[in-house]
Amino acid sequence: MADQAAKLRQKLRGVHSHYHAKTIAVVSGKGGVGKSNIALNFSLSLASKGKKVLLFDLDVGMGNIDILLGKSSNYSIINLFENKLSIYDIIELGPKSLHYIAGGSGQDHIFYLNEERLQFFLEQLELLLREYDYIIFDMGAGVTRETIHYILAVDECILVTTPEPTSMTDAYSMIKHVLLQQPTKFHLIINRSKSKKQGIDIMNRMNSAVKRFLDHDVVPLGTIPDDSAVTDAVLAQQPFVIYNPKSKASVAIEHVTNHYLGEPEPSKKSDDSGFLNRLRRLITER
Repeated sequence: MADQAAKLRQKLRGVHSHYHAKTIAVVSGKGGVGKSNIALNFSLSLASKGKKVLLFDLDVGMGNIDILLGKSSNYSIINLFENKLSIYDIIELGPKSLHYIAGGSGQDHIFYLNEERLQFFLEQLELLLREYDYIIFDMGAGVTRETIHYILAVDECILVTTPEPTSMTDAYSMIKHVLLQQPTKFHLIINRSKSKKQGIDIMNRMNSAVKRFLDHDVVPLGTIPDDSAVTDAVLAQQPFVIYNPKSKASVAIEHVTNHYLGEPEPSKKSDDSGFLNRLRRLITER
């Protein structure tokens, strides 16, 4: 494993030193909407288009990215602190050149850091920001006092919901909770849609409600159909874009990715308000 980490460090070092990764939190208002599966397959779709992607499992107590990949991870984020490893040591290699960090268990370590551990964690994250195009955080369902710091610190959020009424209500509540604290860019994905029309209608209704009551726009990103190939892929412990790349869900996630990549990049803020600075400020103010 030391050899693997050394090779990974060598491969990454300096490759994208002039880049600054875009940070994305994939979130949901409630559990059971397929958030982690969407995060994984979206990450793989980005990677298949030549983007350098790191998927970071921060789904507290429910981390399952490695399970969806059918892999047994050697390390998780916990080993970063308990075994004093570097961030490179805990990065796992997935298909399509995707890199990921497994969630493991006992993740409160990430959310309750003393000053020394916080500084170490931020230094490790800074290394990653220089070397990836996208760092995608798979967050736990809903918003907690611990996870809100990461959600507020990222550049933007992708909110996954389903057409189920309770799922939509919880999704709106999450948007409201976050926006009441600060303006945040939200993309919206409707998962398990019965039809494209249903998904589009739901996205439009959600955006109208957020615009009317919260004076904010939600960016409709796309719909993923209710597809038996997704269930089959989960049972086979493979991402559905690999298990059946021609399935309706796989085609839809590619459309979502193309839509996302086709959006114009926002102008850079003139103040020093990058992800790491925001995260440090939010955590130390807790």
